[in-house]
Formats: sequence, structure tokens, C-alpha cells
Amino acid sequence: QVQLVESGGGSVQPGGSLRLSCAASGKIFSINAMGWYRQAPGKQRELVATQTNSGSTNYADSVKGRFTISRDNAKNTVYLQMNSLKPEDTAVYYCRFVLRSFEFWGQGTQVTVSS
Repeated sequence: QVQLVESGGGSVQPGGSLRLSCAASGKIFSINAMGWYRQAPGKQRELVATQTNSGSTNYADSVKGRFTISRDNAKNTVYLQMNSLKPEDTAVYYCRFVLRSFEFWGQGTQVTVSS
């Protein structure tokens, strides 16, 4: 079993920053990729940023230049640094790990950007 625990969500004013964390525990083996997704009310879940085990990253166009994904392999943790936040970034953010052919999701953390 693998458990993902997210933290770091909250409320922030436009232009502010937040850092999300997602720590994996349990039988961690051969992490192929880590990533962040988000789902706003009434919308489908969408990719925010991903990173493969080789370090290759991919970002949604809407967050390029503002968000940065990073990882700490020793802690089995992935981070999402979010800067210059906009109201349209408001959503529940989910982390996702791909271990070999299996995927695991976090429980989600709310990010609200509002003045």
C-alpha cells in the first residue's frame, strides 16, 4: 500500500505564493513520475505539472513561469511552488505518483486565491 499526504494549501491574495507538499509512504518502489493536478468547481481535473524520474518536467501553459515542481527523492516527496497566484488558480490540488504501472493519488488540498 502507498499513501500520499498533501499539505500546504490555503487561502492567499492574488499575487501571493504557496508551496504544496506531497509525501509518499508505504511500499515505495521505482517511482516513474510525480505530478500535480487540479480541479476547479464544475471543471474537469487538469494537469498542472509533472516530473519523470529522469527529471523531465511538463507544465500546463497556464502556469508556466509561475509554478515550479521539484522533488526530494530521499523523502519521497514532491513539491509545487506556486508564485504570482491568480484567482483562476483556485482549485483542489491533487498529487499523483506513478510507481511502475500503478498510480496513486493524494486526497487533495484546497487552494483559494481571492482578494
